[in-house]
Amino acid sequence: MSQEFLSDHDLDLIFRNARSQNKWQDKPVSEVTLRAVYDLLRWGPTSANCSPARFLFVTTPAAKEKLAACVSATNAPKVLSAPVTAIIGYDTKFYDRIPELFPHNPGARDWFAGNAALATETAFRNSSLQGAYLIIAARSLGLDCGPMSGFDADKVNEAFFADGQIKANFICGLGYGDSAGVFPRLPRLSFTDACSIA
Repeated sequence: MSQEFLSDHDLDLIFRNARSQNKWQDKPVSEVTLRAVYDLLRWGPTSANCSPARFLFVTTPAAKEKLAACVSATNAPKVLSAPVTAIIGYDTKFYDRIPELFPHNPGARDWFAGNAALATETAFRNSSLQGAYLIIAARSLGLDCGPMSGFDADKVNEAFFADGQIKANFICGLGYGDSAGVFPRLPRLSFTDACSIA
């Protein structure tokens, strides 16, 4: 099978020209689009295919108000104006799905079920990966993203995940960005600053 590559246009769309959004156009995002985003991101790899991320798409005015009360003063307007804000959470009992998701080794459930520290570390790390896949998938489908970490996780958990099984990792606005709210492009570390080869 020949090697295939994304075009420069595609790479610009997903990475080089994509920007974190702070303001949003008044343009809705359909449930069909949200389902399409999830249908892409779910194929990204996680350890032992554990897939711990759980996504709550906040879209209604009431839910936006509830979430805005849990975030920093600078992030509240973003939550209220974004067509969608995704709460990327993780299922603390993700391992109960391992027999289904990792059927060639269903006993892998026990790696995590008896080790709370390993389960939490695995859930947080892999839900972070899945949150990144969300951003890539959304950008691939023409959406803009505004990831945020300025929020009170305990308040978000209490407001949206009251049973305690799911915990918030980070939140991300989704929609069609307003370029008036984009900051000037900030620098990134060079290969030599950030990388080494052993």
